[in-house]
Amino acid sequence: MNSGLTAERVYDAIRAQILDRAYLPGTRLDPAQLAKDLATSMTPVRDALHRLMGEGLVEARTGSGFHLPLLDELSLIDLYRWSQELTLLALRQWTPDPSAPAKPTPLADRADALFDRIARGSGNGEHRRAMRQVAARLHAVRHVESHALPGVEEELELLEESLDHPDKRRLLRLVGAYHRRRSRAAGAILRALYRTQ
Repeated sequence: MNSGLTAERVYDAIRAQILDRAYLPGTRLDPAQLAKDLATSMTPVRDALHRLMGEGLVEARTGSGFHLPLLDELSLIDLYRWSQELTLLALRQWTPDPSAPAKPTPLADRADALFDRIARGSGNGEHRRAMRQVAARLHAVRHVESHALPGVEEELELLEESLDHPDKRRLLRLVGAYHRRRSRAAGAILRALYRTQ
């Protein structure tokens, strides 16, 4: 088998497990066990874990290997603020895209798609890469936001509608409110995350 294909398959599999919340934040990721589970050698597993470190989805701890990063209230607030800053930056250059993609069903995927659409509309590939990275780091909490915040689906609908019928001022207001609301509820969102795992 082509080692490049194996490395990509292993990376995709481990990343999907992380995004699907197969592990709690702080969980140690054992390369030997992952290699066994994925029917591969340790080399592509270690390569994938190092790549995921670069994306902020995995961290290495001296003497104890690879772990999912622990998430606390302040770091979650920082992630929401970073997401807001990226979104506002992308919106400066954003132009409407008349071909709106189909809306995914899970709310977390819907939020990821919405912010990706904003980044894509800026025409700057770096906005999109950065937005995808922050979306991956927020993906697990986006799955549980509705447990801590009422009206998440309606809020996403308003944002999607604002992209479909652009009014930049309204869109800026909604993006700001979206992120401020989550920053204020960061503690409750984290409790929901740890409770639903």
